[in-house]
Amino acid sequence: MSNRRLGALAVFLVGVAIGWFAFAGQHNGWKPFKLGLDLSGGTQLVYKADLAAIQGSDVTDSMAALRDTIERRVNLFGVSEPIVQTQHVSAAISGASEDRLIIELPGITDTKKAIDLIGQTPVLEFRMLKPGADLSTAASTTPIATLFENAAITGKDLASAQLEFSGQGGVGSEAVVALHFNSHGAQVFADLTKKNVGKIFGIFLDGSLISAPVIRESIPNGTAVISGNFTPDGAKELARNLNYGALPVPIELLFTQTVSGTLGAAAVQDGIMAALWGIVAVVLFMLVWYRLPGLIAGLALLIYIVVTLALFQIIPVTMTAAGIAAFILSVGMAVDANVLIFERMKEEMRGGKNVGDAIHDGFARAWPSIRDSNISSMITAVILFWFGTSLIKGFALVFGLGVLISMLTAITVSRTFLMALGIHSKTNLARFLFGSGISL
Repeated sequence: MSNRRLGALAVFLVGVAIGWFAFAGQHNGWKPFKLGLDLSGGTQLVYKADLAAIQGSDVTDSMAALRDTIERRVNLFGVSEPIVQTQHVSAAISGASEDRLIIELPGITDTKKAIDLIGQTPVLEFRMLKPGADLSTAASTTPIATLFENAAITGKDLASAQLEFSGQGGVGSEAVVALHFNSHGAQVFADLTKKNVGKIFGIFLDGSLISAPVIRESIPNGTAVISGNFTPDGAKELARNLNYGALPVPIELLFTQTVSGTLGAAAVQDGIMAALWGIVAVVLFMLVWYRLPGLIAGLALLIYIVVTLALFQIIPVTMTAAGIAAFILSVGMAVDANVLIFERMKEEMRGGKNVGDAIHDGFARAWPSIRDSNISSMITAVILFWFGTSLIKGFALVFGLGVLISMLTAITVSRTFLMALGIHSKTNLARFLFGSGISL
């Protein structure tokens, strides 16, 4: 018995330590909760990616490169905790689909500033001139696709860019931008120049033809030069923007959404109050209906809450309004297993068993039901996370973690505390303390 009580004390102290970690991390600011756009305030930008020139098998890689490029650029501007993700949207009626880039910038409520952060990133493309096409006779309005092949190299293949001067840098020298490709880009560029000696290829920035040189020889070192009558300042700015990340595919702004910091703070406050009221209501119900086991369930619920919140801080989980709703829902799910256990215990006691045996057999008989119900909830959470939008993913992640942790706390924490009580008698007092409702 002493070992069981020492184990229960150890579990309680661990719960207190985890609770202190969660509180201190938030209060002192060294491990705060990561809040989503709807709670912290900021701007959401939704772009449509133009993948017309991308082969079907390269769409996924291009979207991943686009996401990484934008994320790198936003991070360079010091935006706190930006969220950049891609989304494939299909229209059920028309059958049309499009790939989108969703960018969330917490703390930036100036929509124009947010758009400027993204929109200044140039689209870099290398395209071969189509056989028979003549640049000298083409009109300025002639579509690029009419004269040039699909892009052979894009910004995703670029490693770095820097300002250089042709010649010796003296009078008459020209400011140019030297491009250095990554290993994949260098290989593609080497093959391209080797197979097309004597042909023209175009270098495009944001859809505009900057330069159309003739390939004189194979270029195996993965370096190219952009020249276009740049001023030194203009070439320097272009190199800087390319280093920020040249977009692998063009993007078009679809819509924006701005959440003020005031609305975000109000949402946090409302969410906290809703969670507190929900927890209080659940604990009161368990106390009134299940008496002493209800008190144990309330203590296990508090440990569940601090463990869950600490895990949210460590991962970290981005908390949104939907995530708070999922957390409140998981609080009810956390005591659901206790309800099953206590009802089984009551049935065992009605069959004539003492309290100790009823606790042991009640847990054993309730486990299959707890296991199956939690597995079905986890399957639902996985499906929502896999197929849902970003909002649904946040809900599913919080809900799934909550269900998993609640199953562990219900089986281990509640059982440890109940067994540590050491009550084995069949007295009326024992039957009252372990009864429920208005019956023994």
